[in-house]
Amino acid sequence: MQTTLPTIDILVATTSGNTEYLADQLSDQLQQQGFTTRLHYEPIYADLVEAIDEQSYWLACIASHGAGEYADSMLDFATDLHAKNPPLDPLRYAVIAVGDSCYDTYCSAGRDFDHKLTKLGAKRLIERLEIDMSVDDPEKKASTWLTIFTRQL
Repeated sequence: MQTTLPTIDILVATTSGNTEYLADQLSDQLQQQGFTTRLHYEPIYADLVEAIDEQSYWLACIASHGAGEYADSMLDFATDLHAKNPPLDPLRYAVIAVGDSCYDTYCSAGRDFDHKLTKLGAKRLIERLEIDMSVDDPEKKASTWLTIFTRQL
């Protein structure tokens, strides 16, 4: 019996493009392992939420912007998610939060997204990864974390 690897929707929240680059790298690594990925550089709420079923996996790469807000590319999605509160019971997910620890709002958007998905019934596959852009090597840290993430699929 052959097991098909799941498709992973990668949601990207970026302003400067660093998180987009990171998501691209993770997508490439997942594809090299045989996974199918779909990158959502500007996630559309209706498309993603209405498509959730038992085979839904999200990997969210979320940069905080300004005073801890969601980056521009995901602001509409996050606003809809908070306003509509859809049940997300079948969804399985993981979050990579990107920020700079010199700000007191370090990784706030990623933390908020993680908490919101859990509150709506989604199942976290692995603890949230937080990347500090001022000290971490984002690609190296995320690549190591991704090894653990893929074991959960």
